[in-house]
Amino acid sequence: MAEVKAGPNRPLVGGPQSGLERKLIAEYLLSEGYLMSDLRDLPEQKAQSLMKKACIYAALKLAEIESRARLRRGIER
Repeated sequence: MAEVKAGPNRPLVGGPQSGLERKLIAEYLLSEGYLMSDLRDLPEQKAQSLMKKACIYAALKLAEIESRARLRRGIER
């Protein structure tokens, strides 16, 4: 299976949380002083490093949200 990479010219696509994932990535980039559109003007290595960190941030935040939702469902039962 080919690896799908996200970037300024290749947006993220996918499951039901992809919109939230994009917002979290944008949130991380903004905290670092960048917009998604800024990545295309950066050296490739810098842009890849930022996207890698942003994707890790988004994945951790999504996991946190999912954990909280699971905990809440457990409490409500």
